[in-house]
Amino acid sequence: MSDGRAWQGNVKARLYERVRERGYESLTAFAEARPAVPLYLLAEELGKDDVAAVQMLSGLLAEAEQRNQVTRFVRDVLVRELSESLPNGWPAVLDDASRGEVAMALGTWTAYTPETHKERVKQARASLRATPPPPGWRPRGPDDELLRTLLPDEEV
Repeated sequence: MSDGRAWQGNVKARLYERVRERGYESLTAFAEARPAVPLYLLAEELGKDDVAAVQMLSGLLAEAEQRNQVTRFVRDVLVRELSESLPNGWPAVLDDASRGEVAMALGTWTAYTPETHKERVKQARASLRATPPPPGWRPRGPDDELLRTLLPDEEV
């Protein structure tokens, strides 16, 4: 989407109109019904020509802040980034190609993390690099046991 339609009009109203048309009361409910689906695909489902992934991200973060569930949101974003970058799960061997894919997923995750959680995400990234998950590990949602160990639910 490069024609700018995603930024025209009332973006927030458009997002909520689209999720309600699909039977959901919130962006979070819509996203939770699609665990591990990358943000850009969620955006395309709501409007290929006029909804951007960053709008989904922003809306999901706003809802998480309202519910005091930002840590869960941060884990959810990691799940979606891993799903996009590592569709076959965590690599068995970290060669140049797979190391780049892991770096891309973790880097994007960090970029999408609110400031309040940056330090915790840095620590989680370091833990993942120091003690990699088992080969093929693919978290299916933000409540994955390993993710909850790396980023417990206490809010910062």
